[in-house]
Amino acid sequence: MSSKRSLRNFVNGESVDAADGRTSDLINPSTGEVFASAPVSSATDVDRAYVAADAAFEIWSD
Repeated sequence: MSSKRSLRNFVNGESVDAADGRTSDLINPSTGEVFASAPVSSATDVDRAYVAADAAFEIWSD
């Protein structure tokens, strides 16, 4: 039996959990086995990623 993988968001060069810590199980449909958990991202998470990407673009585009 394999261990359950825990996925995270990648924001501003860092691997981070969802702001509120919520996750959802990912299930292999052929076996019914939970093989990972993934963050349930909210508007707060999207805003955090957008701000980081916008700042990075300003630096990158010069």
